[in-house]
Amino acid sequence: MKVDKFSIDGKVIGQVELLDDIFSAEVNDVLIYEYIKAANANLRQGTHSAKSRSEVRGGGAKPWRQKGTGRARAGTSRSPIWRGGGMIFARKPRDYSIQLPKKIKRAAFISIFSQKAKSGAVKVIEDFKVDGKTKSVAKIGDALSITKGIIVSGNPDAEDSLLKRAVRNIPWFKYNHVSRMSGRDIFYSNEIIFTESALSQINEKYAKVK
Repeated sequence: MKVDKFSIDGKVIGQVELLDDIFSAEVNDVLIYEYIKAANANLRQGTHSAKSRSEVRGGGAKPWRQKGTGRARAGTSRSPIWRGGGMIFARKPRDYSIQLPKKIKRAAFISIFSQKAKSGAVKVIEDFKVDGKTKSVAKIGDALSITKGIIVSGNPDAEDSLLKRAVRNIPWFKYNHVSRMSGRDIFYSNEIIFTESALSQINEKYAKVK
């Protein structure tokens, strides 16, 4: 599969080959679902905490005598059915993370890449450097008609620090480095912009060994 290669001005300056093993593979919806489910779970902090009946302070004295009042036989004012009491099955801090096997992750990424490529969402742009200004990156996004996109760069982290800083101020644009791609960000984006260096690294990482 061939796609156009764009300049930062949005002009077509050539074509790039997308490997069929990565961008034209069969889309496995089940793997995508499992990957996105795990990615969403891994974002949860799990720091929620509520007090159970035994942890609520007070309530040691019996509210009223056992018989003769006509009221319920209450033993504590910290019962879960009382206002100010504890919670039944109180939620405690826990780890929600899901660890997927590497082969599942790899197959899920290929399915996501293929799904986006088949829908025409994948674009390739020449390698570039920015001055760290949001305005400069916004112009690139406008030139490529980005509505809700992500740019995946393959430059060294030191060179990409300015690009990362500029993109984070644009609500309709996300940044990913090729070594730390988020399949969740790619899946939820309408347009995926790969730099030339990022695409070559993806080809090396995900292509089948002949």
